[in-house]
Amino acid sequence: MRVSILGAGSWGITLASLLYKKGYNILLWEFEPKRAEMLRRERRAEEFLPGIRIEKGIGITHILKDVVNSDLLIFALPSQVVRGVAREIGKIKPEIDFVVSGVKGLEQKTEKRVSEVLKEELRIKRLVILSGPSIAYEVIKGTPTSVVAASEDIESAEEVQRILSTPYFRVYTSEDVIGVELGGALKNVIVIASGICDGLGLGANAKGALLTRGLAEITRLGKAMGANPLTFAGLSGIGDLITTSFSKYSRNRYVGEEIGKGRRLKDILSSMVMVAEGVSTSRSVVALSKRYNIEMPISQTVYEVLFEGLSPKEGVKRLMERELKPEIW
Repeated sequence: MRVSILGAGSWGITLASLLYKKGYNILLWEFEPKRAEMLRRERRAEEFLPGIRIEKGIGITHILKDVVNSDLLIFALPSQVVRGVAREIGKIKPEIDFVVSGVKGLEQKTEKRVSEVLKEELRIKRLVILSGPSIAYEVIKGTPTSVVAASEDIESAEEVQRILSTPYFRVYTSEDVIGVELGGALKNVIVIASGICDGLGLGANAKGALLTRGLAEITRLGKAMGANPLTFAGLSGIGDLITTSFSKYSRNRYVGEEIGKGRRLKDILSSMVMVAEGVSTSRSVVALSKRYNIEMPISQTVYEVLFEGLSPKEGVKRLMERELKPEIW
């Protein structure tokens, strides 16, 4: 089987390595020609995966024509560039047989899920969403990891399950595409909030409560958008939320921690080499909460801290002094 992976960041390289070790013919696509050449020559990406070498048998290209005829096409790109890349692929080959999206974000201008964006730009026969607690650096080192593959066609999800599963990478299946996709995207906003907790030094009580109430508001929105609420109690919901809220490798947690320490968002982002999806997703979440009339106080507060000058301490104060109410409502 020929597998092409769009995006040579940490997740793209990790999936390429995992599949290559299983014996698949792998081609990795990198947008920047100079970086693609560097990766081919040096076989490493120290800024993403320090100490990890890219296997010599993995092909690396910057030419989209090279990847479109693969048996499986995996998107591992930042959410905000998915539409542009998919549109360019569509100009070369409008119909793609088998696509997996490993993207955890929402399109900012439209608030659409990545699967919706892909369907608008390409005619896809089989589409599967891959999500769950999967820190790339841990996966590529072979530590035990479990994720979920979701598709409206369960047989396609089961095929991805077979393709990706290894003794250290366990894949479950789901038919709840909306829930799995939203869980992976929406949790990033709550992860930024958890990082702010760390930066402020608020302790375990505050962080535990934050994650619990954050999951509650994610679930409310997901249900309103057509997801199964139970999905958010699974790997793509609470599993991914817990993992990225505590991992030292989490980009979104890092952004929040630095915000909590008093740094400006612009300075934080300019110093990062990887994308923190929660920053752009916070805009989309606020828009969706208004569209569906869902109260999401934590997400709203994160948005105001990031973009409207609200101080983290004032944000915490405001959340704690909200009107008292039952836990389940």
